[in-house]
Amino acid sequence: MNASDTRLALAILGVGHFGRFHALKAAANSRVRLVGLADADAARAGTVAAEVGVAALAPESAIAAADAVIIAAPTRFHHGLAMAALAAGKHVFIEKPIAATLDEADALIAAARGQVLQVGHIERFSAAFRAVVGAETGGRALSWDAVRAAPFRPRSLDVSVVLDLMIHDIDLVLELAGAEPEAVEAVGSAVASDRPDFAVARLRFAGGRAAVITASRVSLAMERRLRVLGTEGEMSVNFLDRSLAVLRRGGAEAVATMPGSGIDRFTWTDHDSLEAEQAAFVAACLDGAPVVVDGAAGRRALKVALAVEAAIGGA
Repeated sequence: MNASDTRLALAILGVGHFGRFHALKAAANSRVRLVGLADADAARAGTVAAEVGVAALAPESAIAAADAVIIAAPTRFHHGLAMAALAAGKHVFIEKPIAATLDEADALIAAARGQVLQVGHIERFSAAFRAVVGAETGGRALSWDAVRAAPFRPRSLDVSVVLDLMIHDIDLVLELAGAEPEAVEAVGSAVASDRPDFAVARLRFAGGRAAVITASRVSLAMERRLRVLGTEGEMSVNFLDRSLAVLRRGGAEAVATMPGSGIDRFTWTDHDSLEAEQAAFVAACLDGAPVVVDGAAGRRALKVALAVEAAIGGA
């Protein structure tokens, strides 16, 4: 960053489906100076570069021109690109998962010495998750049941549904539980690709707490929901219709069969989660703001996701 420009000089590495959206958001961000982008597909790079008004560069040139990079390339390239950027002293945002292996994740965390390392678990920045956190059931949560399903789309097939979709809910459950599981069991199968396209995982935590997480990219219809059961009641969330209901002691809507308990209902107004996520990265880089989803959080989600894949493979 030069002395006359207080914006963050940012480059995008990988401008496929999601990387293009990152480039568009960065180009519109008043705190960002988009300095270039790179992609293995030269035609794709040229098209997106023209769309946002920057140069299409080789990855090493894009890294050199920037103070920070967003890596939205396929997972197998995360480690190499991020290590190159960190070695050059740049801040790094990596789309989820942080890397392909735990060893690669550990190397990235160790290499980030004073630099921001943020992982793209976008659901942490959603209005929906903020509503969930703000509407706790009371008492102690003992069980989580999350479902994320969508019809088949021929993209992100370089990874299983676990690393494609389930890892979002793995991250959210780990955040809500405040702990890592002691045991992981799972089933799943390939249906329309050569990697598992659906998976059902059961996580067991200390003290008997448990979570069941279901993910499918070969579903009949979209489905996104979460149920939390606790010592004082239940929270039921439908993310698609933006509704949240909590049955708990003292709830406003009386339940005739449960004297003293009632239902509180909530909704939320969606916002641009990608914009919020990217703004948090920029604030961490420019202002020293806390990193909401750091390398350690990304590693925790990856560790469980890989354990789910291993359990599917051994089933």
